[in-house]
Amino acid sequence: MEVKNKEKTVVNNGKIMSSMGFETKAIHVGQEADPTTGATITPIYQTSTFTHVALGEHRGYDYSRADNPTRAVLEAALASLENGKHGLCFGSGLAATATVLFMLKTGDEVVCSDDLYGGTVRLFDKVFTNFNIKFTYVNGTNTKSFESAITPKTKLIWLETPTNPLLRLTDIKEVSKIAKSKNIILAVDNTFASPYFQKPLDLGADIVVHSTTKYLGGHSDVVGGAIISNDDQIHKKLKFYQKSVGAVPGPFDSWLVLRGIKTLAVRMKKHEENAQKIAEFLSTHPKIKKVNYPGLKSHPQHELAKKQMSGFGGMISFEVNGGKDLVKKLVESTKIFALAESLGGVESLIGHPDTMTHADVPPENKKKLGINESLIRISVGIEDINDLINDLKQALS
Repeated sequence: MEVKNKEKTVVNNGKIMSSMGFETKAIHVGQEADPTTGATITPIYQTSTFTHVALGEHRGYDYSRADNPTRAVLEAALASLENGKHGLCFGSGLAATATVLFMLKTGDEVVCSDDLYGGTVRLFDKVFTNFNIKFTYVNGTNTKSFESAITPKTKLIWLETPTNPLLRLTDIKEVSKIAKSKNIILAVDNTFASPYFQKPLDLGADIVVHSTTKYLGGHSDVVGGAIISNDDQIHKKLKFYQKSVGAVPGPFDSWLVLRGIKTLAVRMKKHEENAQKIAEFLSTHPKIKKVNYPGLKSHPQHELAKKQMSGFGGMISFEVNGGKDLVKKLVESTKIFALAESLGGVESLIGHPDTMTHADVPPENKKKLGINESLIRISVGIEDINDLINDLKQALS
């Protein structure tokens, strides 16, 4: 699939940037040479506080929980990659998710797609329900299910697409029409696709959320999160909560993600190239029952993936024929694929959603969704494709 990533004019924090391609923005937006020293790479401003010029007068920064120059550069760069106006960064993806929910009040309701990251479900059902916020889960592949679940108390629609771990898609543009007609905020977790392959704001979403731990960081050495938006009022609220709650990343973590996004485009191309070949290999293997990957023509939403994404990503899940014994052998026998949670790093990972990423999801919910003991999830890295396929072959033998 040919990836097309020519971008329109970028607006960041009120400043109009020149029209440029994705790869150029990832390296340059907000990242001018340091005005003091001329350093080409953004410095790590490892400071908690800033000296004021005079009483009531500072240079734009006074305390790093509120703002930090390294974090500010990252926020501007991430916003540009999503064709957004405002970016905010956090100490984790779940901190970013929680901050979106801080906009809600007691008695409000949220409509969510039913196939979500287990940590998101835990946050919704075991934390925010304590504040009398109701979450209704619907089939994200059926656009009408969102409309049917909306009540006068619904203030937010939350979805992932593609989903974790079943790689199901939701039509963002169609759901955004429903949300706008009801004056409801639409938030999209874009972690699996990354802004290289999908831009929810362009499709009508109000908020995009990322775990920057994953593809944006890209090297499994940092934990972080981000929120991007175009709406000034939404940003103002979220910025207030970011400062007030204080779940922000440190300067070094911000710098690591900033370094990571510089190679996002080239990494995503290789992730997708490898994932497509592995998905095709798995789909013909006698010990594999089913493969979930949007790049396969057999995927029930392959056409939607081609319409709203510019590529299919590096995540695959599949079911094995053989039950617990084969699952255990497979995940414990790979030599290159590491048995680990998380995703989006340059190295390949293999995991068991039922007992790892989605262990906290109630069994009846997992059964309904199709997250069973035979389901395996892999994050395809950028290693040599022959080595990756041979590793899976030997583990399945």
